[in-house]
Amino acid sequence: MTKIYKLDYESPIGVIEIIGTNEAVSSILFSEGSKKVNDLHAETPTVLEECYNQLDEYFKGERNEFTFPIQFEGTEFQKTVWEALIKIPYAKTGSYKDIAVSIGNEKAIRAVGSANGKNKLSIVIPCHRVIGSNGKLTGYAGGLWRKEWLLQHEKTCKNLIEVRK
Repeated sequence: MTKIYKLDYESPIGVIEIIGTNEAVSSILFSEGSKKVNDLHAETPTVLEECYNQLDEYFKGERNEFTFPIQFEGTEFQKTVWEALIKIPYAKTGSYKDIAVSIGNEKAIRAVGSANGKNKLSIVIPCHRVIGSNGKLTGYAGGLWRKEWLLQHEKTCKNLIEVRK
């Protein structure tokens, strides 16, 4: 049986719980708690440490893409939607309709919304970049205030990251 590990990251907008194995990260979700519970220790897999460090760089405005291994846990349709979400550029937004069109199923707008809501890899699979067709913010599992913060953070940091390259 594969051992599951947890590690908490204290972000500017709340504690993020990272869950994974020695091979890949399977979940990055905002925690209900306000304090870190799962600290870094000797048994923490390298992949979780990489995730932690890359999230830290993201929140410091030093990173706009992630390179650690992730594991999707969902249906084939959900995985297709999540792969499309990854293609939304940093500091940009797209609509549920844009995603549906990009996966070749423009009538699947509600199904895209449902798959988006089941994403367990927040920030890395950037569901926060999906907005309504009218340009307004729509639901976000971490709360709309976090979605707004993340979008603003990316817009603010975009120029900084490009200057460093």
